[in-house]
Amino acid sequence: MEISRVYTFEAAHSLPRLPPTHKCHRLHGHSFRVVIHLAGPVDEAMGWVEDYWTIDSAFKPLHDVLDHSHLNEIDGLDNPTSENIARWIWARLTPMLPGVSCVMVQETPDTGCAYRGE
Repeated sequence: MEISRVYTFEAAHSLPRLPPTHKCHRLHGHSFRVVIHLAGPVDEAMGWVEDYWTIDSAFKPLHDVLDHSHLNEIDGLDNPTSENIARWIWARLTPMLPGVSCVMVQETPDTGCAYRGE
């Protein structure tokens, strides 16, 4: 079984490895959407894979760092593409939250990525 929880955060970034003529090379912002997926068996006593509050508690410190920030200034996000943001979240979330099966990051309603680990 797999469950998911959706979060949003607002942040600015630039993609410094793009040519200076590319619009995303310049500082700009997004309303990011993050979907955390957990996979595992349904606990027969509780009737769920995991309590959503547990996911909220694990993601909150990361949300606090990401929300209303300049992503390029966060350690490990000097090139904050959606792919790199998803890997950054995965690396920090999975030690606290076993069962994470996918981290999805969308920077617009129609663009994003899904990271399922290495």
